[in-house]
Amino acid sequence: MYSWTRFYFRLPIFLRLFLTVIVFMVFFGALIHFIEPQHFPTIFDGIWWAFVTGSTVGYGDYVPLSNAGRIIGILLILAGGGLVTFYMATLSAGTIKHEKDLSTGKVAFKGKGHIILVGWNERTRQLIEIMQQHNDPEDIVLIDRTMRELPYNQYPVHFIRGDVSDDETLHKANISYAKEILITADPSMREEQADQVVILAIVAMKGLNPELKIIAEILTEKHSVNARRAGATTVIRSNDFMSALFYHELHRNDPVKPFELLLEIMTEQQFHELDPPDTLVGKQFKEALIHYASDKETLVGIIRDEQLKLNLYSDAIIEKSDRLVVLTPLSQ
Repeated sequence: MYSWTRFYFRLPIFLRLFLTVIVFMVFFGALIHFIEPQHFPTIFDGIWWAFVTGSTVGYGDYVPLSNAGRIIGILLILAGGGLVTFYMATLSAGTIKHEKDLSTGKVAFKGKGHIILVGWNERTRQLIEIMQQHNDPEDIVLIDRTMRELPYNQYPVHFIRGDVSDDETLHKANISYAKEILITADPSMREEQADQVVILAIVAMKGLNPELKIIAEILTEKHSVNARRAGATTVIRSNDFMSALFYHELHRNDPVKPFELLLEIMTEQQFHELDPPDTLVGKQFKEALIHYASDKETLVGIIRDEQLKLNLYSDAIIEKSDRLVVLTPLSQ
């Protein structure tokens, strides 16, 4: 008996109230059936009457006629009506609280195969919009420690508020079943401090999921090696990338704007790393260009000895150990 009581009180309040309402209505339904069997031929008829009366709907298809039956009806209205009303009020309040908890990042994510984004900033906001435009099927979990609220109905993400280096936060994001993680540097911190936070996050994540693919944004050159040592699969040095774009823009005299062109390429196409097919091993780079151009793809360069090589000579030979970098339209 004690174990059932303990089990009952450990249930969520919605379920406890629901079970209480069911037991309450079944009891009154069975009672009215035994008191007035001529007017309530079956127990189900009595239960139907109890639900209709207790919820104050009152269809009038079943009515107790005896004094004892009417007394039961009075007790049902007094007790059952209040119980049903309390259940509905609790259900409504719980729904509102759950929505509030979702917006404030308190609800754990239960899905699998999702993508985790760390840090709420303009970069992640635009990335979410791009993924939404291209109908990416993966669920997105956003972890951020500074944002107090993210309206869940405005962005298609599951928000978790907390420190990304904290195990509790990572467990809430269900990191053990995540597909990959993108860690962005915190723009409110000094660059070196932001890199240290990213590296600490990588260590924490790898400790919980050693096989996890982690893409990390690093701002300073000296910490890129440390990020790889910590376990980052890919390190993006955004400062170096943007500095190169700034330099070319400063020395460009024609009206073409490379920033806009680059953004258009990144939003409409995606990069792939591929092993060279056997038919291209030992062939010249220009032959590979023609091979991928026939499929409306663009061969950009190769990765050899962990270094990206662009603008190769047309007679450069493709080796079996190379990785081909190919630009593919997202619609394919």
